[in-house]
Amino acid sequence: MLTALMLLAVPAIVPLPRSLTVLPGTYALPQHVAVRAASAAERNVAAFTERFLRKRGIAVRIVREGAPAQIRLNGAAKDGALGAEGYHLRVDSSGIEIDANGGPGLFYGLQTLEQLVPASGAPAIRDIDIRDVPAFAWRGIHLDVSRHFFPVSVVERYINVAAHYKLNVFHWHLTDDQGWRIQIQRYPRLTSVGACRSGSEVDHDPALSDGIRYCGYYTQDQIRQVVAYAARRYVTVVPEIEMPGHSAAAIAAYPYLGCTGKQIPVSVSWGGSDAICPTPRAIRFEENVLSEIMQLFPSKYIHTGGDEVLFGQWKRSAFVTALMKRKHLQTYPQVQGYFERRIERFIRSKGRIMVGWDEILNGGVSRSAVVMSWRGTAGGARAARRGNDTVMSPDGPLYLSWGQGDPADEPPASCCVDTPQMVYAFNPIPPGLTPQQAKHIIGVQGNMWTEWVPTASHLFYMLLPRELALAEDAWTPEYEKNWSSFEARTGPQYLWLEAHGYNFRIPNPSFTIDAPQLSFAGVSPSVRTIQAYTRGPDVTVTLTDDVPGAAIHYTLDGSTPSARSLVYGAPLRYALKPNETVDVTAVAVLPDGRVSTPSELLLARR
Repeated sequence: MLTALMLLAVPAIVPLPRSLTVLPGTYALPQHVAVRAASAAERNVAAFTERFLRKRGIAVRIVREGAPAQIRLNGAAKDGALGAEGYHLRVDSSGIEIDANGGPGLFYGLQTLEQLVPASGAPAIRDIDIRDVPAFAWRGIHLDVSRHFFPVSVVERYINVAAHYKLNVFHWHLTDDQGWRIQIQRYPRLTSVGACRSGSEVDHDPALSDGIRYCGYYTQDQIRQVVAYAARRYVTVVPEIEMPGHSAAAIAAYPYLGCTGKQIPVSVSWGGSDAICPTPRAIRFEENVLSEIMQLFPSKYIHTGGDEVLFGQWKRSAFVTALMKRKHLQTYPQVQGYFERRIERFIRSKGRIMVGWDEILNGGVSRSAVVMSWRGTAGGARAARRGNDTVMSPDGPLYLSWGQGDPADEPPASCCVDTPQMVYAFNPIPPGLTPQQAKHIIGVQGNMWTEWVPTASHLFYMLLPRELALAEDAWTPEYEKNWSSFEARTGPQYLWLEAHGYNFRIPNPSFTIDAPQLSFAGVSPSVRTIQAYTRGPDVTVTLTDDVPGAAIHYTLDGSTPSARSLVYGAPLRYALKPNETVDVTAVAVLPDGRVSTPSELLLARR
């Protein structure tokens, strides 16, 4: 366990390792490095090692077992304490050694090593000993490509940054009311019809649409490409095929799936639509689709949605009324449960496990299904008490489609404010669970819904840096987490993100107020303004920003600063008169010209 004193000296590693000992001395990587790798997993990780070091100007050759090497990969450690994904990384005068029980641990050890190598200058690494294992088996990141479609290149970059921070599940939301995004050979109209809509909402007013035809889907070859790309990084791709709700795109392609049998359009506006009718023909359709899905995705988990099912057409359907009478179903959630149990039995017959949003509990799925808790944490707690394995992905702290600050300063977002600190504060284990029940919380996941995220630049802005906080939620035990330590360790991560071309939200400059008679300091609801009052005249204001190399510019009249505004170089000192107010507004400006959203300090003597 890392003590508070140790946390102050922790190298800039995200997520925080379980056990870390800084040793005396440093190891300087030579210009020519041999990497020892014998097994297939070792050679896979060695290829990533070579790629990483080549960018630092270091020549790499991969050698077989027994050959002398500066970097030694051992994927057959047979160390029970490391489990399937843990690693032991040691750097000393003899070089660098990563031990693990397989490829995942080796890969995660390499990600830690990469963070230890300075971003610039001589590639000297402090001597260190790290033993590390994850807190949760499911460390997920979700991407909705139905509302807005992203090409394979963007999806792979999305996976790459997740893998670097030791997330291991990519939840790919492939179908919804607004578009069917995966080729199914048995049902070609799913993509010829279901992959296109006649427009998209362009404002928060649902009546508005830009009227431009919007299309996109992945071929099965592209799906295989992404799955293989993720597998090399030890990321499991979990596909989601929404049913029975959120299925307008499927019904538009094959109207018999709806209870009316009538043609409907692929949805243009965001929100839900009527559900697939639970007829034998519709269930066979879902089983046939899932058969092709399971040929493309080796994941043992198959996500089938199950959220926000609208029952309007079911209530007017003679078939559903007869089904309820025949099966002794009293409510429409029980009808949904009937549908989902049929689908679950089919998935189990193929040796896979069904995953669904927490509404699936209402109809009574079996205890073998995995529940994903999105409507807060109550559904996850209920599932864990029931004995279902559960992934915590609640709206609010783990909805990365929410805004990150004052809406006036931010790009469009689906809702509300969710800062990195709010993400970091999330504890995946709900209170009140017994230790046995808590074991059913198998993981944590951040969700990225893309109704208001139309471009790759916007996507990564919403993702980063909050994904780093998510990674620590997923990897680091709650009792080891420390926000001050995390904040200090994120600075160098921005350099990695910049070097790899990722757009990210630049942190707002932060204020530290030193006033002997400070009477109040608090953040306004806008999340950008600090209001502070002092009873005495002497005040010192210090400005800081987390991104190395960023310049802070500020104004003193409340106006928004630019790169031409005053440059912060030293703490600001004031001798306030009674009732005098100082209005300091600051932004961080990166060397490439990107500017953060502003932070404002309203300081008054009262």
